[in-house]
Amino acid sequence: MLTSKMINIIWLAVGFAGQFLFSMRFIIQWIKSEKQKRSVIPITFWYFSLSGGIVLLAYAIHKRDPVFIMGQLFGTFIYARNLYFVHLEKRKTAQTIS
Repeated sequence: MLTSKMINIIWLAVGFAGQFLFSMRFIIQWIKSEKQKRSVIPITFWYFSLSGGIVLLAYAIHKRDPVFIMGQLFGTFIYARNLYFVHLEKRKTAQTIS
């Protein structure tokens, strides 16, 4: 049976995992931009943003922090919307080529 201390440790790990995923987006973007010698936002940036945002949102809900919840909820919507636009553009490009 899980004790409250164990549950707190699990949620702390969830929070750190979300922060790691969220931080990876900056590293991915930095590496890609360095390789191309210009500012580039690869699609993985948005996937890491969305996954990190969702995990951090779960953590914020667990902590019952309304400021953190609103920030992550709003951000998660934006990341999902950007992924939608990326996939929409790919679909349009594929139709133009066909």
